[in-house]
Amino acid sequence: MKKPISLWQFAGFAFTSFAGTLLHFLYNWSNQSIFAAPFSGVNESTWEHMKLLFFPMLIFALVESRFLKKEFSNFWCVKFIGITVGLLWIPVLFYTYNGAFGSSPDFVNIAVFFISAAFSYWLETKLLQKDFPACNSSVKPITALLFIAVLFVLFTFATPEIPLFQDPETMLYGIQ
Repeated sequence: MKKPISLWQFAGFAFTSFAGTLLHFLYNWSNQSIFAAPFSGVNESTWEHMKLLFFPMLIFALVESRFLKKEFSNFWCVKFIGITVGLLWIPVLFYTYNGAFGSSPDFVNIAVFFISAAFSYWLETKLLQKDFPACNSSVKPITALLFIAVLFVLFTFATPEIPLFQDPETMLYGIQ
């Protein structure tokens, strides 16, 4: 019988919420350390807020996998889907709200992060409980997650000049 995962997923949401909040401030708290930059928010762009969700979810998935992956053959496929959906929800919610209302107060931006994290963990819970999708190998989802991690690090230092990466406060890109 499969282990109940709801408690694990709730712990993941709590960890992601706490760690993501800390990572939002880490870069400035560390006096703009180049070592903190790849994993923390270096500005207020949507991309940097996506990073705040990605790394805590990935770290928690690594911890969680030590206890659950043997029992859930679809573990890494589900984690890939959950993390990707969370990453997509941040810009979708942010730009939808801003498109409808013209701007968003800070509490809405904060809510977008928590809603995205909550939805991701809820989705993962449902997929793990249903043993969906069928997952033949963990190599592809882990490789894809590592590729996303590389993109977050790379784009911290070599930032594309498109709106997703633009700090709405300074109108600059990347590390400032």
